[in-house]
Amino acid sequence: MKHIHYYIIIAFVCAIFTGCMDNDWDIPGTDGSEYGNQAVTETNLMTIAQLKQKYATVIYNGSYVQFTEPTQIKGVVTGNDVQGNIYNQIAIEDGTGSMIICIAQGGMFGQLPVGCEIIVELQDLYIGSYGQQPEIGTPYTNKNGRTYVSRMPRALWQSHFKILGMKSASPVEFDKTKLGNADYMKENCGRLMTIRGVKFQGANGKKVFAADKDKDAANSVNRALQGISSNQFVVRTSTYADFANMPLPQGEVDITGIFTRYNNTWQVLIREESDIVEK
Repeated sequence: MKHIHYYIIIAFVCAIFTGCMDNDWDIPGTDGSEYGNQAVTETNLMTIAQLKQKYATVIYNGSYVQFTEPTQIKGVVTGNDVQGNIYNQIAIEDGTGSMIICIAQGGMFGQLPVGCEIIVELQDLYIGSYGQQPEIGTPYTNKNGRTYVSRMPRALWQSHFKILGMKSASPVEFDKTKLGNADYMKENCGRLMTIRGVKFQGANGKKVFAADKDKDAANSVNRALQGISSNQFVVRTSTYADFANMPLPQGEVDITGIFTRYNNTWQVLIREESDIVEK
């Protein structure tokens, strides 16, 4: 009889601890409440297109300005650091345009997966550009004395956004006939897009996406496409990306990524290995 009581007690204790462990292993933040600021609301919501139009002079003159009044944008995350190629940034879109938001934080893909819709309070943040790519963040001065909008502190970012839920985040097709079109670049830079039926220049089964020996000062490597000048279009990969040492495909591919700009050059940031689809 004592043995029966003992086993009943053990079973009861195990049930309690199993229940506790089940709670511990629940996926955090599925309703968005564990990240960001739940007090962010729509008091002066602007589309991304409206925002870029209002601050066009600031963006394209290489300056920056602080938001001094409550202003919000809302968008779906289309790019993050899931495989290490988009560093300290996320890309969002709202159907009218796209924006890069700079944040000094790693592991963003855990909080803000692709398809996550957020609202961002811009008051006290800054808008500007880097290489004419519109960005939101805070000012940074480099060693050469140049100041531009860059990564905001992690704690500041957490107080400026709220997660709204999940939506689809599908790329649009890049129009190769508009490769040198300045208006097309202004409208689409920072957007999730796909360029179809292209080949990597110099791909031989050995050349990789981003070898250390080829890196620039930003620890990244630009790879050109056949038949397209590298002054117009490159695929840009960090040497820290998970796929950095993967050989460039030798055949025809479709490439999806965040189509950013550096002045007049398209720089495609692949989010993960599966963004390259071989024909």
